[in-house]
Amino acid sequence: MAFDYKKEYREFYLPKNKPALVTVPPMNFIAVRGKGNPNEEGGDYKQSINLLYGIAYTIKMSKKGDHRMEGYFDFVVPPLEGLWRQEGSHGIDYARKEDFEWISMIRLPEFVTKEAFAWASAEASAKKDTDFSQVEFLTYDEGLCVQCLHVGPYDDEPVTIDAMDTFAREQGFVPDMDSTRHHHEIYLSDVRKCKPENLKTVIRHPVKKAE
Repeated sequence: MAFDYKKEYREFYLPKNKPALVTVPPMNFIAVRGKGNPNEEGGDYKQSINLLYGIAYTIKMSKKGDHRMEGYFDFVVPPLEGLWRQEGSHGIDYARKEDFEWISMIRLPEFVTKEAFAWASAEASAKKDTDFSQVEFLTYDEGLCVQCLHVGPYDDEPVTIDAMDTFAREQGFVPDMDSTRHHHEIYLSDVRKCKPENLKTVIRHPVKKAE
């Protein structure tokens, strides 16, 4: 049976819809960086998703080809994730989507080294006749965070974020977003097939002890 990160690491992917503290260890991802409104048709953000899945499935399906990755195990491709920030802001202003700076990413299985990623990128480029040079191997060490499951449209996230901020303060913590620690979303629903009111998104914010 294919290894499913959502089921095996429920504390990171299937939290309750109440804020909680979580310490996230370093993880490796395939990632694409960009700027702008993610809702733009044909825009960079939507193109980044195609690139990520192209690499992810090249790695997953390598079991059917001649190339063997050391330590390979079959896996369910983990959910799409996104890191979001806006210049000059310590939070997220949903009215300024055009100012978003984002990193779109998918978690990599532990057996995928930088060398294995380079092979997958070259293999995907050759087979799909597409430029995958924007995709990078990224290690993200998130550390202590507050997270919560948000159910509903993305534009309604501020209500959940307010609850997270209140919980963090009550526990003696404050937000700790900077140039390396960002507003983090994990998309558990396929936006193409799910009604907005039913969308499930993990929201995660870095925190630190209040001084």
